[in-house]
Amino acid sequence: MKWLKYFSLSLIILLLLALTLTGLYYYKGFSKTITKNQVRSNNLEKKELGEVRKKAAEIKQFEKEKGFNKQYVFLVDMKVPSGKNRFFVYDLLKDSIVKMGLVAHGAGRKMFSLSPIFSNTKESGCTALGKYKIGTPYKGRFGKAYKLYGLDSSNSNSFARNIVLHAYTCVPDKETYPYPICNSLGCPMVSHLFLSKLQPLIDSSTKPILMWIYQ
Repeated sequence: MKWLKYFSLSLIILLLLALTLTGLYYYKGFSKTITKNQVRSNNLEKKELGEVRKKAAEIKQFEKEKGFNKQYVFLVDMKVPSGKNRFFVYDLLKDSIVKMGLVAHGAGRKMFSLSPIFSNTKESGCTALGKYKIGTPYKGRFGKAYKLYGLDSSNSNSFARNIVLHAYTCVPDKETYPYPICNSLGCPMVSHLFLSKLQPLIDSSTKPILMWIYQ
């Protein structure tokens, strides 16, 4: 019965096509424009803002003692869903957030993970929590990127793991919440537009800028 054979084959092809399109949709980070009522306001919720200010207050003394930039610190709150702004540039002198954007997290060995998976192990593909010194820029496979040096036991292997601050096209410029964005292989991966806003701060600083990834 040739018709049954062809019918079954067609169903299989349609199923594979649907799975492929679904995978691409996730990989691209839901970067297509969505309606306004789906996009979260740039105003942070009180709980999120309170957490950022708390971390900024905690890090002030550390920056002074270790010789980091005394004005700016980069704070990344991994408790916040990936579709919301959770990478914050905090001005310690003005006690305020001056920039914020999306940042991808590591999915480990999974194809995709809604929540970040944490590890300091080489080739784990995971995000590592802790404080980082942002190092010198270089040109790599993702364009301009910044080397990262882990300062805590939880991220001490970051340099050896080639964990860097870089941009990638799958990270949108605007919030996509309630939809997530794409995953990284453990790097704090941002949009090209957001990295272009971070570059002047990093490149013009006479002292290294501290980045703190926390949960």
